[in-house]
Amino acid sequence: MVFEGSSVAISHTGKVRSNNQDSGYAGSNLFVVADGMGGHAGGDVASSIAVHRLKDLDHTYATTSDAERALQDAIGSTASVLIDTVAERPELAGMGTTVSALVMVDDYAVIAHIGDSRIYLYRDDALTQITTDHTFVQRLVDSGRITPEEARYHPRRSVLMRVLGDMDPDPEVDTFIMPTEPGDRWLLCSDGLSGVIDDAHTARVLAHKLPPGRTADLLLKQALDAGAPDNVTVVIVDVGGSHPMVSGTPTIVGSASNPRGIEVPAARTGRTSWLHPNRQAANEPTHFEPAAEFLEELIEEDRRRARRRRVWWIVGLVIILAALTAALLGAYNWTQSRYFVGTDDDTVVIYRGIQQDLGPISLSSVYEDTGILLSDLQFYQRLQVTETISARSLGDAVAIVDTLRQSVESQSAEDAP
Repeated sequence: MVFEGSSVAISHTGKVRSNNQDSGYAGSNLFVVADGMGGHAGGDVASSIAVHRLKDLDHTYATTSDAERALQDAIGSTASVLIDTVAERPELAGMGTTVSALVMVDDYAVIAHIGDSRIYLYRDDALTQITTDHTFVQRLVDSGRITPEEARYHPRRSVLMRVLGDMDPDPEVDTFIMPTEPGDRWLLCSDGLSGVIDDAHTARVLAHKLPPGRTADLLLKQALDAGAPDNVTVVIVDVGGSHPMVSGTPTIVGSASNPRGIEVPAARTGRTSWLHPNRQAANEPTHFEPAAEFLEELIEEDRRRARRRRVWWIVGLVIILAALTAALLGAYNWTQSRYFVGTDDDTVVIYRGIQQDLGPISLSSVYEDTGILLSDLQFYQRLQVTETISARSLGDAVAIVDTLRQSVESQSAEDAP
């Protein structure tokens, strides 16, 4: 059965990179994204080789098992070609590429994946990431040591643990088969998109259900608006639905679209990379595959970073608590410089502090019991004292008490026979 649907492939250099190391392919039954790495030249060559080796798989298959086996064989042979290419051109040592490929067979999608390019499925208004990134930070997420949100901004987020390169003739590739339905929309992309645009914003674009070409343009625009620090490649595949196939002509984008074919640049002089001393220096490489001993150092580095984060959190908390304590002590000391005149139910009392309480904490204390009985005060004076009389200072409080005392004495003199 021939796959019925529509598709598009686009690729853009981005706003920072000087060349496009991505390659993409959208055909009749085969769809691929490859993100090359290994410097200014090596990444171009690696992704181009991968796409041109895989494009021969763009035909119908009798079974999904046949398609899965074809993908595995083609990717394995691509690794051999990369190794042979580096043997002829040592300056390209260290080049490699991610590969995310999808073959449609009847009502199934056959998937092959290695690296950190991604395949998503948009179905019933929900976006699901189908592939798992083969990255250092994804291992940290899987082990529960960091959250997916922390992984997006981790300084080692581009370190690949698995890649199709020139050092492993038998790469470990994830392959699996999934049922697909009319109306499904598959999205393949390099991390130039997924690394800068989160899934929520991607889903929002897909929810418009525009034709694949228009949807891909909108996704690319989002990446460019976000700065596009890496190459951006997008392949969209619709299964049946409202966007029928317009043309069966394959579309090749990125470095693999060079009309002169795959070109291995001439060797150039210059400084060499510490990772691969026999090749030309990388032009700000975005990925590399660490050796086992370096992985242990990365893990230990992450532990150190986590410890530093905890220390800074503790230091910050201590500083905040100290500042809060100092503010509270300052406020309390200020209250103890205030005075007011009140009562302890029977007599007039000078209090130090303020009339308010802070929960169970009293902000005032008895400074002096004057011995003046409330019962000896006139009615309006007794009412004032009961409601408390604020004083600007201790001297002011003493003056208020003296006035009350004189009033009591004057009243006693008038009442004497």
